[in-house]
Amino acid sequence: MSSKSPSGPRVAAIVGPYLSGKTSLLEAMLAQAGTVNRKGTVKEANMVGDGTPEAKARQMSTELNIATTDYLGEPWTFLDCPGSVELAQEFRNALMVTDTAIVVCEADPEKALTAGPVLQFLGENSVPHLVFINKMDVHGHTVKATLDALQEVSSLPLVLREIPIRNGDDITGHVDLVSEGAFEWKTGQPSQLIEFPDAVKDREQQARTELLETLADFDDTLLENLLEDIIPSTDEIYATLAKDLQQSLIVPVFFGSAEQDNGVRRLLKALRHETPEVAATAERLGIGTGGEAVAQVFKTVHAGHAGKLSFARVWSGEISDGMTLNGSRVSGLNHALGQKHEKITKADTGEIAALGRMEDVATGTTLSASSSVEINWPAAIKPLFSLSIHTAQHGDEVKLSSALTKLIDEDPSFSYEPNKDTGELLVWGQGEMHLLISIDKLKNRYNLEVTSRRAQVPYKETIRKPTSQHARHKKQSGGHGEFGDVHIEIKPLPRGSGFDFSNTITGGVVPKNYIPAVENGIKGYMSRGPLGFPVVDVSVTLTDGQYHAVDSSDMAFKKAAALAMREGMPNCNPVLLEPIFQVQISLPSEFTSKIQRLVSGRRGQILGFDAKPGWKGWDEVSVQLPQSEMHDLIIELRSMTLGVGTFQWKFDRLQEFSGKEADQVVAERAAANE
Repeated sequence: MSSKSPSGPRVAAIVGPYLSGKTSLLEAMLAQAGTVNRKGTVKEANMVGDGTPEAKARQMSTELNIATTDYLGEPWTFLDCPGSVELAQEFRNALMVTDTAIVVCEADPEKALTAGPVLQFLGENSVPHLVFINKMDVHGHTVKATLDALQEVSSLPLVLREIPIRNGDDITGHVDLVSEGAFEWKTGQPSQLIEFPDAVKDREQQARTELLETLADFDDTLLENLLEDIIPSTDEIYATLAKDLQQSLIVPVFFGSAEQDNGVRRLLKALRHETPEVAATAERLGIGTGGEAVAQVFKTVHAGHAGKLSFARVWSGEISDGMTLNGSRVSGLNHALGQKHEKITKADTGEIAALGRMEDVATGTTLSASSSVEINWPAAIKPLFSLSIHTAQHGDEVKLSSALTKLIDEDPSFSYEPNKDTGELLVWGQGEMHLLISIDKLKNRYNLEVTSRRAQVPYKETIRKPTSQHARHKKQSGGHGEFGDVHIEIKPLPRGSGFDFSNTITGGVVPKNYIPAVENGIKGYMSRGPLGFPVVDVSVTLTDGQYHAVDSSDMAFKKAAALAMREGMPNCNPVLLEPIFQVQISLPSEFTSKIQRLVSGRRGQILGFDAKPGWKGWDEVSVQLPQSEMHDLIIELRSMTLGVGTFQWKFDRLQEFSGKEADQVVAERAAANE
């Protein structure tokens, strides 16, 4: 590979499925760059990444790891993203500010499907990316089989950049398909150039031809030369590869073993020579690169005594400590290496820096001195799973609200809301693990002990038939008494109508000033009907009544109206209503046949299915499900789809619910009310 002039600061995101070895690759790359003297391991919990208590407890990445380093005289920032699908917001945010992405996959064709959502997001957003097939020191899998499986889930052509040299079942090195140099791997050391092995000559020629033919699909001159048997020079091939990567036309594929340091230096060199610089990335994103300082916040951290840190990519100009951006003053600038921060005085174009105490700045915000620049930022991922939480210590509610707000600031795919129907405080996220990590953060960072349980379903109730009811409230206890007398008609309304109140009073039998009190008494009763749930879709008409010139009052008529409802509603054939959701399930086509069992086992109904637009080999299935069956739907769906299935949902309607299950719901509510 030819020499190159030094580049400005660049950013590469490390993405891929859970357990593919992304953080191990980051550790190996930092060791190759000389940033760390000794590689850490997951087992010893001493890596640059995954330094939070939540990550150490689970031995996995629970949030984005940021590491700024220098490789061969060029500044780099690596963004190591969590692999869990429940933490996908982290990799989406990172990819919005990155020059290129390294997709790390395991050397197992059966797991290639798990890289599908990541590759899809990269393709949709035209983010240049390459693939590193990791764990090639594990026996039983071939590069070709894994490559073919990955191609099935990639919309862009995968271009193999090297082929393995084997000694029996062991891969001992690689042949570069561009330079045609053969290299023997040395654990912890640079690969050694060796004589080209005769055993791989045929495979190398075939693979090199395939590489050139793929490049020719995007270059008419190269295609003409190949047809005339004119082979381009090595430098021309490298230049074409760099151009096609930067334009998101191809996906170069490398392989190795991060834990053994095999193939890591080759990967770093490819990044160095072929990754686009910040100006090209800004142009891809439609960002102007004038003289004004412009940056974008892609991650927020509330770091205890250090306060709020806003990690931002500088798109143009430079940011210095003390500068005012969007009306907020930057109080401290840092480069990050995992949990360690190094103070800096300024951040240049292309760099990533942590900006201190930008209290009013949210993740996704565009920062500039003039506040006139705005860059599009994708909406947060919609929630799929909820839990009801409450503090173990009475009086911590205000503290809890503040802490939850900070968690949302850090992770927009997390949210919370009070449920007015059930009185619970609900936290929402992408799955059970996502929420349990958030609950751990409440304890570890804010000293908040929080317990969680399954959220209640907001059942309602209504009536099937009308009735008329008379009720009188009369109380005498010395002095003024209480007197209110009402006649009401209770009728069912069509589903979704809510509540309607009217009166047909004539002759002043109930004075006009008491009629609002009658309505309030009825509304007060409707918060808990005869089955124990809020009442909906009911019409009540005040038809007659009596009053007393001295003893009648608003309170008396309110109590009389509530009594009339309490006595009349059980005669209206009350029935339970359960919420029904419209659900759009997305999953690889090979699992679609399993959906029938999943849905029927949850009292659901399949409405139809079709190919998922823009997703190669995926389907969308439209179903309707009761909310009571939605709680762990995402857990079962992921279990049956190698973790990649997902869904979107919205409330559709309330539907009558009867039978043994409905009786059990009513019985449980009665017991709870007692």
